[in-house]
Formats: sequence, structure tokens, C-alpha cells
Amino acid sequence: MNKIVIIFFSVLVFAFCTEPEKPVVVVKPRVFPQYHLALDEIIRTPEGVIRGINLNSKADIIKKAETALPKEAEAGHLYFEYQVDSLIDYSVAYTLQKDSLEEVNVQINCKDMDVSSKIFSDLKEYYEKKLPNPTEDKGFVVYNCFEGQRKPFVISLSDNSTPAKGIINLVIYKDK
Repeated sequence: MNKIVIIFFSVLVFAFCTEPEKPVVVVKPRVFPQYHLALDEIIRTPEGVIRGINLNSKADIIKKAETALPKEAEAGHLYFEYQVDSLIDYSVAYTLQKDSLEEVNVQINCKDMDVSSKIFSDLKEYYEKKLPNPTEDKGFVVYNCFEGQRKPFVISLSDNSTPAKGIINLVIYKDK
């Protein structure tokens, strides 16, 4: 009987003296540490033109690259919406022709004008490093790509913000 009591008290002491396991917080490594955190979410990877995707990609490749189900999915059109944080949300619309990506349209909305300006500036810098010699005209920054065997494409970046809301548009399309 004494052994049972000793074992019982030992189990109780052990149970009450051990600390509960603390949840392990996994910190994702930054993709673009030199830029605003939102670019890690919006551009996602330095591969591809954006989000690891290139023009001429098929719808299946786009769906695999995205982290959510499309809000709209029709023949020739895929549309996704994301929330970065309490200030920033964005949408990505893909236009396909014969299951080949023709255009990517990203709209970034921000409730803080300073953050919006930072994101716009960082996007400009990111694409300037990737595709030098942009042209600026009437609020648009345009980057042209004529790399090797790849078909030419254009990246158009514009800041369409209002006094109350930051709105950045990024359009990537085939140059015809």
C-alpha cells in the first residue's frame, strides 16, 4: 500500500511540476528582406515574372502556385484575393487565352498612405533591378523585357491612390 501511495504522489508531483509545452513559433525566412514585408506575400519568389509564374503558363500551374482557391474561375480567367495584414489587401487576376497566361493584373490596397508609398517605391526598385531602364510617363512606370528566346513582355506599375486609400496597380502582359 505504501508503494502505491508513493507512486501516486510521485505522479502528482511530476504532473504539477512540469511546465506545459509552449507552442513553437516558426518564423518564415524573408524572401525579400530589403523590401517591405508585403512584397514577400505579393511577389513571393524571385523566380518567374511574379509569384513564381511566367507568361504562357497554364491554368493548372497558376492554381498550384496560388495559396488559396480562386474567388472566380472561368475559362480564360482566374481571380484571387488575399489579406496581408490589417492595412493591406490585394487581388490577382490572371487572363488566359487557350490555357496560356496572357496577362497578370495585381491591385494592392492599403489603408496607410506611408505604407502604400513604401510598397510602390519598393516595387519600382525590385523591377528596376530585374528589368533595367524603365520609362515613366503620366504616373506609370513601364518596364520592357526582351530577354533572349523569351517573348517580349511589359510590366506597368502605377500609383492610383486617393487621399484616403493607397491603390497600386501592377499589370504584366505580353508585348505584341
